[in-house]
Amino acid sequence: MKLNRRHCIVFATSLTATGISVSAPATPATKPAQAVTTLLVLGDSLSAEYGLARGTGWVALMEQKLANEKPAIQVVNASISGDTTSGGRARLPALLAQHRPKLLIIELGGNDALRGLPLGMTQDNLGAMVQAGHQAGAKVLLVGIQIPPNYGKDYSRRFADMYAQTAKAHQASLVPFLLKGIADVPDSERWFQADRIHPTAAAQPQMLANVWPSLIRMLP
Repeated sequence: MKLNRRHCIVFATSLTATGISVSAPATPATKPAQAVTTLLVLGDSLSAEYGLARGTGWVALMEQKLANEKPAIQVVNASISGDTTSGGRARLPALLAQHRPKLLIIELGGNDALRGLPLGMTQDNLGAMVQAGHQAGAKVLLVGIQIPPNYGKDYSRRFADMYAQTAKAHQASLVPFLLKGIADVPDSERWFQADRIHPTAAAQPQMLANVWPSLIRMLP
């Protein structure tokens, strides 16, 4: 017997009236939305795409890679060209309150060295930012910078050691040198813009490669 829609409704009503329950067709269960994890990047021009086309810096490349491998992670790049550790320390509380990140990357300190600021102050600022990140519930990755020996071998060594010391003292993850394979190779000039300070677009994948192994260990 072929029943049209009207007959089906009447038939179902009749069954209900006689005490036979009729269930509606089951609908597929909806998959719960995956919670989004925010990754905040606090850096200077090395992370702010200085002199580069938009979307070609290492942070943008990281965001693209995460979109493919860890789509539940949202990247917020709060880097500002010329920023120092003092500037980052001042900006960080508001950024933590606004974005509530579970992951924090700190890439600062290079401009402190260029301005000849005391190492003790730079290290104190870095430590305070790591602590603030932890207190806000974020895992912290500290990205180190090294400076040329023309600043003095002792100063350059102590500057590089500062990142490892800070990471160890405050239990943060560490990238020893963001520009490894770029600034420390014989033909380093080809990886830099005309100012000899800021890496070119061609250097950005290597910068990401330097960060990625430490970052991937922190991801949920």
